[in-house]
Amino acid sequence: MNRGESILQKRLNGERLTLEEGVGLYACDLLRLGQVAQKLTPRLVSNAVTFVVDRNISYTNVCTIGCDFCAFHCTPGAPEAYVLSKEEILEKVRELAELGGTQVLIQGGVHPDLPLNYYLDMVRAIHEKFPKIRIHSFSAIEMDTLAQKSKVPLPELFRIFKEAGLNSLPGGGAEILVERTRKLISPAKISSDRWLMVMRVAHDAGLKTTATMVFGHVETLEERIFHLIRLRELQDQTYGFRAFIPWSFVPQGTPGMSHIKPVGGDDYLKTVAIARLMLDNFEHIQSGWLTEGLKLGQIALAFGCDDMGGTLIEDKVLEPTGIKVHTRREDLIRLIRDAGFIPVQRDTDYRILKVFGEASDVHS
Repeated sequence: MNRGESILQKRLNGERLTLEEGVGLYACDLLRLGQVAQKLTPRLVSNAVTFVVDRNISYTNVCTIGCDFCAFHCTPGAPEAYVLSKEEILEKVRELAELGGTQVLIQGGVHPDLPLNYYLDMVRAIHEKFPKIRIHSFSAIEMDTLAQKSKVPLPELFRIFKEAGLNSLPGGGAEILVERTRKLISPAKISSDRWLMVMRVAHDAGLKTTATMVFGHVETLEERIFHLIRLRELQDQTYGFRAFIPWSFVPQGTPGMSHIKPVGGDDYLKTVAIARLMLDNFEHIQSGWLTEGLKLGQIALAFGCDDMGGTLIEDKVLEPTGIKVHTRREDLIRLIRDAGFIPVQRDTDYRILKVFGEASDVHS
């Protein structure tokens, strides 16, 4: 038995993999990795792939962080700068509700002038007017910045947001949880230790979160695996992560990293499968179809992903890179079904809302 096969067999036996073994998996055959990842993929329903009907709302594009890989942000006072009003945000949520959506993901840049009440009033208004919509919003860095600006300790901040109607946090801002890479691509962003600490406090406050990884830029394979291990260690302690979402870096339109060659589909699929093998305490891994494209996102369902994330009416963060999104519920149902799986609509908490067993179910 070769080294790669022995690592795979160790994981199939239920044992936890080390950093060295995780790196070693990149030398394995792609299809064999996918085969093992599929065996280890838990599912809410047998042979099912889940999705949620949601909408991303970017309340501002003003950001003082200025990450090299971000094509969306602008500086305060720039001609293209905007801040959405509460009324504009509520109108977008109303459109989502009319489409039968159940989740809204609200994120923006780190705006230097928006007060705490801007965010709390927004959350309260959505919760009061659309109580069936789950508010899955605000990254760790947004929350950390708000805590510092308002001088409200993080545990108290999470308590008042939860009281206002916030249900959970997305996992943005993790990038690669290694300081070497963060200093190169986002030196002004919170440290990897700080990101993990914010997530720990959120989990302790009863707010579930997701976790992400943006790879394929300046990181090494070892740093990717170290990132996964850091997530796994926090999950051991809090069990607060609902899902893991890996994305490959999109260089188009980025101010300081447009020279980087995008990773290939094989690298993306290997990384997805390896994440399933390394993250033995994560139930759900989402296919990153938003950055990888619908076809590669569909293939990822055979490499350890049990979820396709959300339908998106829009995504302003990725539009500057040339990626424009308008994906309907029917599109994800078709993609999941064509890949040989049963489409299952879920909510933010991964509760089953509808199983689409027959083609006639799509429009019902």
